[in-house]
Amino acid sequence: MRLYFLRHGLAGDSTTWAGADEQRPLTPEGVARMQASARTISTLELELDEIVTSPYVRARQTADIVAAQLGLPVTPHPSMVPGFNFPALERLLNTRLQAGALLLVGHEDDFSQLIGRLIGGGRVVMKKGSLARVDLLQLQPPAGILNWLLPPKLLARE
Repeated sequence: MRLYFLRHGLAGDSTTWAGADEQRPLTPEGVARMQASARTISTLELELDEIVTSPYVRARQTADIVAAQLGLPVTPHPSMVPGFNFPALERLLNTRLQAGALLLVGHEDDFSQLIGRLIGGGRVVMKKGSLARVDLLQLQPPAGILNWLLPPKLLARE
């Protein structure tokens, strides 16, 4: 199985946002950059089975932008809120054992920690809008190799 980790795009500043954090949206710049990134992602031929996202607005917006470009549905998953951890990832994967490739859209520092654990250690930094590919070598427990990590500046180039 291939796992793709996409960190949500640029969102409003959490220190000045007056509403609930789960309602904090992408900025107009974040939307524009993610639209450009989605066009690049569509050229990568990821052969995704599903896009699974955090239900938080900024992640859902990111997932919807990419899904529109790829022609795929989006599945919000309640466990993918900030704090998404390795046991939650294991449970999610156990419900999708037949999938060949999943795009997970979520948050930091969850994704960096998960990727680090999946690859047996190491420090990974997922900037907003980054996309990483981990090829799982086994599902029980999940373990694999980091195939690549694309920074947002590379993805959003036109």
